[in-house]
Amino acid sequence: MLAVPLALAGEPAPDAAPLYAPHRGDDGFVNPWEPFDWSLLRFLRWQLSDNPFDKRRTPVIPRVANDGAGLAGREHSGTVTWVGHATVAVHDDDDVFLTDPHWSERALVPRRVVPPGVPLESVPKDAFAVISHNHYDHLDAGTVERLPDTVAWFVPLGLADWFRERGRERVVELDWWQSATHGRWTITCLPSQHWSRRIEQGVNESLWCAWLVESGERTYFYAGDTGYFPGFAEFGRRFGPIDVALLPIGAYEPRWFMRYQHLNPTDAVQAVADLDARHMVALHWGTFDLTDEPLDLPPRELAEAVAAAGADPERFRVLAIGETWHVPAR
Repeated sequence: MLAVPLALAGEPAPDAAPLYAPHRGDDGFVNPWEPFDWSLLRFLRWQLSDNPFDKRRTPVIPRVANDGAGLAGREHSGTVTWVGHATVAVHDDDDVFLTDPHWSERALVPRRVVPPGVPLESVPKDAFAVISHNHYDHLDAGTVERLPDTVAWFVPLGLADWFRERGRERVVELDWWQSATHGRWTITCLPSQHWSRRIEQGVNESLWCAWLVESGERTYFYAGDTGYFPGFAEFGRRFGPIDVALLPIGAYEPRWFMRYQHLNPTDAVQAVADLDARHMVALHWGTFDLTDEPLDLPPRELAEAVAAAGADPERFRVLAIGETWHVPAR
């Protein structure tokens, strides 16, 4: 039985008050600390501008064979397997959870460049999943409908009915700073700096979020889609140290348009420091060609950003699609 959402205890830092402010207005959800200046004119300016990157070269995206058999049974520590884009399968002890599961050929229009890292059929029937927001590269109807109806879903406000319309009744809808329990896990919905839109939902009719998934033994932070914002420092203060931060590093150019909504590699390195994260796994690159930069550029720029910051490169993991990484012991 899925738990009723629980209000998160604790006091915010004085300078973090906007992260806790009301975030729903007459026109939908908002980011109280910095509203998003989205307009059709800005989008068209981007689409009609010259791309300074040469994308004629075929990108090199690493992929390793993985039949998904490792998701069965018990994992005596924790592992992270990159399925592609923003989807990972975390196998921790007896449990498997997914982030923004996407196994389909397209994200509405963009075609998948590299096949998923493991078969969808390898996902255990008792898995659970977290959804960050409703954009098509993160919420895929085909995947939701193909996964077993026994999978439990944790979603931000405004998305539970979407799942129920597809026969998925094991769904818990949470607001920012609310938690639910699922077995030994505490699953907390946290703010992110993004927005939402879908054909069947208007602009910002549903919320967007990050997720903290805690077992008591290990803590995983999944950022979803987000720009860099003060939330990372507040999460580090309240929840750090975090064992694994699952952070996006791609879809960030042109910066004048993407800065608000997507981290670039330099932002991701700073977010790791803010979060007090022991390790980071890089996501949101190499799968769907969404923005101006080449698909295989983000890992190279991440390595440069790590070096420029003087950070320990062992904390930063860039996986091949299908690769499984074992979380080191504390």
